[in-house]
Amino acid sequence: MTDTPSDQASDAKDSQEAIRSDRLWRDDTWTARVVKNEDDEGWAVEMYKSGEAEPALVGPWTMGRDKKNPKPLDTAAFTVLIKTASEVLRRHEQQRHAALHKRFTVSTATAEISVALEIVPDEDDPYALLSAHDAFGEELAQLRVAPNFVLNRASAAAWVADDFRKPAERA
Repeated sequence: MTDTPSDQASDAKDSQEAIRSDRLWRDDTWTARVVKNEDDEGWAVEMYKSGEAEPALVGPWTMGRDKKNPKPLDTAAFTVLIKTASEVLRRHEQQRHAALHKRFTVSTATAEISVALEIVPDEDDPYALLSAHDAFGEELAQLRVAPNFVLNRASAAAWVADDFRKPAERA
């Protein structure tokens, strides 16, 4: 039985050995695989981080001189692909963090209060923690709210003004 290119790529992703071939490069963290682009007549490159089933980056790949086959991978290209894929993952992580963690500062007549919402995306029971802290970091209040609770300047100010009572749930 002959391995298909996807079997070979899977094997390459699972092994710890470095691979340097025209269409497959691997180090201890990343695997680059040049594949036929299903959307057109060209080629694409997929970048996989070790241990991940889905590629972190998929992009077009340059044709070789014969205009039929892909340009071979090389050290410079692999280095650029690693940098680009790492940046994509970093941006995704920043977006996820921003979606799960929100913070606003509310000024009252006597103090500045930091109001935070931390969403816990549990598969069975997602929820969020709404908390308030004074300028010294002392917790003034904390309560559990629905994960779809909308924290903005107005809702933060309203919660502080209402002496940290549980906000009404939205339907």
